[in-house]
Amino acid sequence: MSEDDVQRKGRKPARKITKQRLKNIALYYLQRFETSSENLKSVLMRRVSDYAYQNPGWNQEEAVGWIDEIVSQFEGYGYVNDARFAEMKIKDYLAAGKSVRYIKGKLQLKGIDERMVDSLLEAQDYDEYEAALRLAKKKRIGPFRADEESRREYRQKDLAVLVRAGFGYDTAQKVMSLVPFRES
Repeated sequence: MSEDDVQRKGRKPARKITKQRLKNIALYYLQRFETSSENLKSVLMRRVSDYAYQNPGWNQEEAVGWIDEIVSQFEGYGYVNDARFAEMKIKDYLAAGKSVRYIKGKLQLKGIDERMVDSLLEAQDYDEYEAALRLAKKKRIGPFRADEESRREYRQKDLAVLVRAGFGYDTAQKVMSLVPFRES
């Protein structure tokens, strides 16, 4: 891809990838976000891939080695800690009323080991019914809808929202069968 093609598509040409540049990108990312080692690797790989796409003759294998070195160095410094990241995300997801299935899926996408997630979830005080109720209240569905007519009309859709969020069908049914919430 030539520089003219890059400008025509509205993108700036990618700056040359060096080991120091990758380290700076990683540090800047870590200033803003807590992350897992796998996620940091994927962030850096996207930058390398963008540069390689715009410069077809460039060999990216050396940069892949740099990425592994940088991430392991940052793990040694304590900048990247998968257990800390997973614990923080689990607390956030539970506070938001997310299901265990949702939490496991999201953390798996970030490269967190399933056994680590299971052990961290066991340490939490988690009640699936309470989490489903919290989600229903947040989204104002089911017993938290404004009037009886809309509760009846949207019952199946509200039930589907809870099931798609990862809650079991029995739990979703239990939430939907609650007496409607009334504000006093």
